[in-house]
Amino acid sequence: MSITAKVHIEHEHLALVPTLQRLGDVKIRVITQGTTDPGSTYFPFLIEYDDPEELEAALADDVTVEAFELIDRTEETAIYYIAHTPQTRLISSIVTDENGFLVHTETENGGWIVHLLLPNRAALNSIWEYAIANDIALDIVEIYSNEDASGDSSYGLTDEQREALQLAFSEGYFNEPRDISLSEVAEQMDLSSTAMSGRLRRGMRNLIGATIAERESD
Repeated sequence: MSITAKVHIEHEHLALVPTLQRLGDVKIRVITQGTTDPGSTYFPFLIEYDDPEELEAALADDVTVEAFELIDRTEETAIYYIAHTPQTRLISSIVTDENGFLVHTETENGGWIVHLLLPNRAALNSIWEYAIANDIALDIVEIYSNEDASGDSSYGLTDEQREALQLAFSEGYFNEPRDISLSEVAEQMDLSSTAMSGRLRRGMRNLIGATIAERESD
């Protein structure tokens, strides 16, 4: 069953990260293409920055940029075709290998936020393993099962988030006052308190996004 996942990835040699770090307030988005070539390292980018000369100086010094070509510019927004150097870290190849699609990709918090459409959770696991093997920090922000109305809903939760929330609820963590501390719940999950807190927080965010927020949007 297909899934939609939103992940945040970080590495100093991810595409255009040196430019992102140098310019700070620059905004970059990959322009989605109708077809993808698994071996391609040449992509169209939409870049928002108010100083064209400073931007191109940063691109020229960027160790992930082999070459760039300006296609169009309107005020503070420009479209560039950019070829990456061999040392550039990309996840596009593994996504394509897993029969997935990069639906939306833009810079955020010193890295990239990537929206993925994948055939199943196994594909996401393969991308996770690829990221680990290439020293890419990958954080799953949201994940949804693309199910029809008759199927069981995942409510946007990963299996780990569902397990953590169910345990915390059953043990009385959400009671007022609490029947169990965060550290005690974390111990039962064999996690640190920090990791458990993060898992519960992301799980509750996904749960709200898939229920209350989704209904308000509808």
